[in-house]
This record gives sequence, structure tokens and C-alpha cells, in this order.
Amino acid sequence: MPPILPGAEPFRRDGSATGVLLCHGFTGSPQSVRPWAEDLAGHGLTVSLPLLPGHGTRWQDLAMTSWEDWYAAVDRELRLLRERCEQVFVCGLSMGGALALRLAALHGNAVSGIVVVNPALTFPRVQGYGVPAGRFLVRSVKGIADDIAKEGRHELGYDRVPTRAAYALRALFRVVQRDLPKVTQPLLLLRSRVDHVVPAASSALVLGRVSSTDVTETVLERSYHVATLDHDAERIFADSRGFIDRLTGGGPVPAARGAEARDGA
Repeated sequence: MPPILPGAEPFRRDGSATGVLLCHGFTGSPQSVRPWAEDLAGHGLTVSLPLLPGHGTRWQDLAMTSWEDWYAAVDRELRLLRERCEQVFVCGLSMGGALALRLAALHGNAVSGIVVVNPALTFPRVQGYGVPAGRFLVRSVKGIADDIAKEGRHELGYDRVPTRAAYALRALFRVVQRDLPKVTQPLLLLRSRVDHVVPAASSALVLGRVSSTDVTETVLERSYHVATLDHDAERIFADSRGFIDRLTGGGPVPAARGAEARDGA
């Protein structure tokens, strides 16, 4: 296994019988959502933030993986959380939002609610058209990491995007879009007013196609795509806690089965 970049390690913390699975974005790493994970863990929740296959090492490693690999990793974590927790929520940033929505669509009542930040389900029009042929012409293109408005904050992500992986991402978008009507759980969607990575149509697509009746949309005015590291990060954390508390009753909850406090790397 290639060495994991410092800061890109997965994160796990045992807590209450309410679990939260967080999914990071394409070419990114757990670093981009770790403050979110740590905030939820500080709220007493059981939290799992895995490192997706092909991420957190070298961009060349990502080219050797598929969307099925990325999904299998979060599916496995969800099943592990379900063994320990009475309720599980799924959360994600960007592509992580797409993975969270697919988990909700396929696992039904095993998922109690969904929180997505700038969910990615579409490409910008020009890039989308070029993906199928582009993977045969060039190995990689310029990276998409670090779209952050706040000075001094940086995302630990690849500076190149392997075109083969971009094609796999396109396939993921298609299956998630197809199954959005199967999503019935309460949904909190937070999106940045200005996002240089994911088109605004992506969030509109989610809101227009899910079957959820409990839906909240929040517009983040001061952040770009990686909003979990940006000016509105605290708003995301607070809204997530409030969403989970509302759906769980907000009172004291027992510890997860076999829980003991730990960080995972």
C-alpha cells in the first residue's frame, strides 16, 4: 500500500448510539471534512470518516480505482456503524454527497437522515462533454482542490485529476441521479452561493428528484466549494448538530455497543 499523506488519515471516534458516517470528495481526503467529524464527535456522537480508495496518496493511485471501490468503502463503514449504533446519519462533501445519497437510496430505513454540502452530481458542461474521449488522449488534467475563500486555509487534495477516474466519477453521477427518487429520508442540503467546482444545477437536481418530504436547503454566502474548511464551516457544523438532534430527540443517548473513545489512523 502506498503511504498516506500526513493529514489524510481516516478518523473514527466511539460515542453515543447515534452514528454519523462522513464521506470526503473526489481527489480530496478526510482532511477536508475532519473538522466537521471532530465537531460531531465532540457532540458525543459515534463518528466514522474513512479514506476512500485511491485517495490521500498519489493521483496515479486514483486512476487504478473505480466508483464501485469508493462506494464499497462507505458501504462497509455504514454496515459497521449499524452494528454498533441504533441510528446512523450519512453526510458528505461534493462527491461524498453523491456517495451519501446512494447509501440512503440503497439502505432505506438503515439511514436516519442525510446531510450534504455542495453535492456533486453533474460536471460543468464543457468538462462533462470532454470526459469520455479525454481519458484516451491524456492521463490527467489540472486538479480541482483548494476552492476556498478563506485566506490561509488549504485542502489536502491532488494537484492532478486522472482522466480515467473522472470517467468513473461520471458513471457514479449517472447511477446516483437514476436512484434519487428512492431517497426518502430527511435531508439537509447546504450549498455555496459561489462554487467554482460544482455547478449550481447539481443541488437543484438533488432537491428536485428526491422523494424526501423533510428537506432543508441552506445557502452559504461566504464560502466556495470546500465550505467545510471555509468561512461558513461553523454554520455547517451547527446546522448538522441541530438536524441530528431534531431527528433523534436531542436528549441523552446510550453509548454505542462496545464503545470506547479512540481515533483511527
